[in-house]
Amino acid sequence: MHHVESAAACTRPIRLHGNLATIDTRTGEILTQRHTSTLPDGVIYKACGNRRHTVCPACATTYQHDAYHLIRAGLVGGKTIPDTVRSHPAVFATLTAPSFGLVHTRDVRHCACRDKARCTCRPAPCHARRDAPTCPHGTPLVCWQRHAPSDEQLGRPLCADCYDHAHHVVWNHHAGELWRRTKQHAERHLNQLARQRGLPRVRLSHGKAAEYQARGAVHFHVLLRLDGIDPGQPDAITPPPDGISTGDVIAAVTWAATTIACTTPPHPDQPGSWRITWGSQHEIRPITLSASGDALDDQAVAAYLAKYSTKGTEATGHTSQRLTADTIDLYANPHGTHPERLIAVAWKLGQTPEWAGLRRWAHMLGFGGHFLTKARRYSITFGSIREQRAAYRRAHALNSGRNLSI
Repeated sequence: MHHVESAAACTRPIRLHGNLATIDTRTGEILTQRHTSTLPDGVIYKACGNRRHTVCPACATTYQHDAYHLIRAGLVGGKTIPDTVRSHPAVFATLTAPSFGLVHTRDVRHCACRDKARCTCRPAPCHARRDAPTCPHGTPLVCWQRHAPSDEQLGRPLCADCYDHAHHVVWNHHAGELWRRTKQHAERHLNQLARQRGLPRVRLSHGKAAEYQARGAVHFHVLLRLDGIDPGQPDAITPPPDGISTGDVIAAVTWAATTIACTTPPHPDQPGSWRITWGSQHEIRPITLSASGDALDDQAVAAYLAKYSTKGTEATGHTSQRLTADTIDLYANPHGTHPERLIAVAWKLGQTPEWAGLRRWAHMLGFGGHFLTKARRYSITFGSIREQRAAYRRAHALNSGRNLSI
């Protein structure tokens, strides 16, 4: 049990073989040395470290706990982050993709459930229309069903032939650039406001998680914290000036989300480029240390982002590893299901050298970004958290009298 303890409950541990040395870190002296062939199984085990719950629940749980502490430290301080961040204005924003065609939805207009993921409220009809029109392909653009949360129809187009699958995967591919410009413009807006009020410059620090909707489009959950800037210590986390409030941050992010857009490079299938914008549905709420009214508390926000960071494309009904020319036919079909069409169009668009990234990320429906990102000055890093855990385990092993292999 001691031998496999390093891999914990990992479902697919990495097996390592070679020479092991126990080293005195103060002097560099090699205390003992041996080969893994003398150990049980002839190898040592290392946890895979995968962040996705569907791949390895144990490693994903560790990643989720690390993400929680990383995000929360940026809100309340601790772990080398000053406690003064508690007083900084902060907001939680959800930004979604635009519509690429009508899809089946579960429309709950006034949800009274505390756990939105297990909502039991009665939804409105999916797409109820008196005239019951049809699309050019003869498919009725109406649906009177009140879909359950587990309904497999959710996120599927009413007419798959009308749905703009190409724009969808291209939007996923460029969502990261759209977010970069959105934050940049929100920060510029706040600095213009600061100049008008005679205040020093400010900046926004963020923590961001990406999540797939059932239709296969990513949307971002973003925590934004307002910081001041100390010219003498530009990397320090300092309080912002008193003249800018949480309401100003909400107004700046709302303005940026509704006005910012970018265009992609031209593609042989779309010489005029695609236009990348946010959808009309977005939510921006203040964060406080004790939630009240419309505000969220720091623990809820940290838990939200940590939970989303361990998800992948499971919500769309598709899961796979990176696709190759040998495996693409197993998952792509231009006339198949909604995920199969998205993968097929990503693979097709990616045949152009300048768009080869779409083939690399076809299994992720075009999205190639990280699922949890943060600004450099927002909080600590995953690496520092892992170093602390390694140091703790090393000390625990030494105190228990066991040999420690490095």
